[in-house]
Amino acid sequence: MAKISASQVMDLRKKTGVGMMDAKKALVATEGDFDKAIEVLREKGVAKAEKKSGRVAANGLTTIAVKDNTAAIVEINSETDFVATSDPFKALVSRVSDAIVANKPADVDAALALKTDKGTVKDDLIEITQVTGEKVTLRRFAILDKNDDEVFGSYLHNGGLIGALVQLKGADEETAKDVAMHVAATNPEFLNKDEVPADRLAHEKEVLTQEALNEGKPEKIVEKMVEGRLHKFLAEICLEDQEFVKDPDQTVSQYVASKNGSIVKFVRYEVGEGIEKKQESFEDEVRDQLNN
Repeated sequence: MAKISASQVMDLRKKTGVGMMDAKKALVATEGDFDKAIEVLREKGVAKAEKKSGRVAANGLTTIAVKDNTAAIVEINSETDFVATSDPFKALVSRVSDAIVANKPADVDAALALKTDKGTVKDDLIEITQVTGEKVTLRRFAILDKNDDEVFGSYLHNGGLIGALVQLKGADEETAKDVAMHVAATNPEFLNKDEVPADRLAHEKEVLTQEALNEGKPEKIVEKMVEGRLHKFLAEICLEDQEFVKDPDQTVSQYVASKNGSIVKFVRYEVGEGIEKKQESFEDEVRDQLNN
């Protein structure tokens, strides 16, 4: 059996990020062959990742990367906020977002196949899963492309728990950042009323009409009441019509127009939104850790 030195173990740990015992076992199993040891660890990482595939990863970070006229907002999830705030996880998020903005993949599967220093983005995720012991996934991303007369604005709240990316025509980056901060704070659903689906409007109008009738209002004034309330509803969910958080006396579109601009697009991600988190007792958590 080949003698494994401490320096070999340290080199393998530095290259892969795994624990000391895992590095040593891989080198022993491969008779000190460094490249084969990396493959053993990668295969082990794949097995671990598959075992963890049923777990819920609802924590993590969102980030924004910009390259020339392209911007990408990306969300990568982990199981706990402890891992999400760790340096290896933050470095992973940065590498993956840089790869996405540079290559503009069509979907998550295409993004997972992008080449990185670790092999592919998928390999990178597997490695961080192995290092942290948690399920780590690339959940989603969005890519915006702008023209030369347009600007991007971005804002990350609380270290990346909420991310907002805005694209404006005209105006400047400072204005775009102000709008991104507004988007992060208010969570608008649509850019303007033209984007609101007709069935959503019809349903809301029906609800508001019934509410007005239940209040005992005469039918002849119900229509005007509903019109006013529907306008208020649209102002709450549409970015352009919302009261600007820095100056409630004007709407967001009025603020941007005062800077000689208009809003083109926006994207807002909040980490874990829409993911049903598993409720688990402390006893279950300990048992789960002992079984892995």
